[in-house]
Parts: sequence; C-alpha cells; structure tokens
Amino acid sequence: MLKDFQVIICAYGYRTRFKVKCEDSAEAIENAIVDRLGKSDIKWDESGFYDKRKKWITYEEVLDANTRKPLQTKEVLGVRLGTGAS
Repeated sequence: MLKDFQVIICAYGYRTRFKVKCEDSAEAIENAIVDRLGKSDIKWDESGFYDKRKKWITYEEVLDANTRKPLQTKEVLGVRLGTGAS
C-alpha cells in the first residue's frame, strides 16, 4: 500500500520540503526521495538559520486531517491514554 510522506532536507545552508508517495519501507522512501531530487523541480530556500556544515533529511507520514493518532500512549490505572499534537 502506498503512503504519502513529507520530506524535509537541510543541507549547506539550504532547506526544502516536498511530498513523496511510496511504500512504507526505508528502501522505498530512499528511492522516492532520489527520484524526486532527479526531477530538478524542487525549490531550495537559502536560510542563515541552518549550519552550512550540517546535512540532514527527515520524513514523516502524512495523515489526512480527519485521522487522529496519538503520538504517545500510556496505560494509567487500566485506562489507555493518548497525547497528540494539534
């Protein structure tokens, strides 16, 4: 099943954000990112906020607005509680 992922790349003082659709595996996500970078349609924003020596890529699954999943759950006195971001 294909899922949507939001990818954020920060490298050499530049930052970009885009979405890819792929299977939920490390290899599939990596290949989707490489394919998207190969299209050369990504807009890079220069920012003085990020260290020019550092590089990193983050990604997270994109859920529709009606889907609510807790970020953490904890069982307290037999009741499962969840906390999420809004």
